Amino acid sequence: MGEQLSVMKLIAEASLVVQLVMAMLVAASVLSWAIIFRKRRLIGNEQSQAERFEKAFWAGSELTSLYRSIEGRGGAKCGMESIFEAGFGEFSRLRSQAGLPPGQLMEGVRRAMKVAQLREIDRLEESLATLATIGSTSPYVGLFGTVWGIMNAFHGLGNVQQATLAMVAPGIAEALIATAMGLFAAIPAVIAYNRFADRVSRLELRYDTFNEEFTALLQRHSAPRSG
Repeated sequence: MGEQLSVMKLIAEASLVVQLVMAMLVAASVLSWAIIFRKRRLIGNEQSQAERFEKAFWAGSELTSLYRSIEGRGGAKCGMESIFEAGFGEFSRLRSQAGLPPGQLMEGVRRAMKVAQLREIDRLEESLATLATIGSTSPYVGLFGTVWGIMNAFHGLGNVQQATLAMVAPGIAEALIATAMGLFAAIPAVIAYNRFADRVSRLELRYDTFNEEFTALLQRHSAPRSG
């Protein structure tokens, strides 16, 4: 308890610049953890939804029935459902146009699914750049606070006749606290960014694979219907 109180005392007695640096690092750490918890839940839900949809899709469900069931639920669609809905909806719309070549029809389907996929990836990657920024800049912000605190500590020695370790130790200690806080903010952000970026990349690959398989499936149905 005494050690904790001494740390709090050092923070309270730190110079204004060092205190501002510490406040910035605390705010960055809180923001980082908020993003981590939110992205963990979002990406986890996306993975679970993709697994459920793929099971229903490859279980032999009739595409029109599957499309109507998804469309009938209302609300905003996400993940693989959104890609499927965009692709099959465009396929149905373009196929109803008489005389449209199959190649042009499938090009429209691919474009619709790609737009839906890019929208999903953009949603998944939202705030990842913030984690990367916190992870890369927090150590330098903490280092700035450390350098400033050490400068103040040694500057104060210029007004005394004989310098002792006891005189400079508090200033150096408060400066090193800024470095520790910078690392505390940066390390979880870097780990989370790398983890989430990998999971998003895996989801993107999964969406690409589904797009190719679904396109091939629709292509077999894209031949003009005989009268």
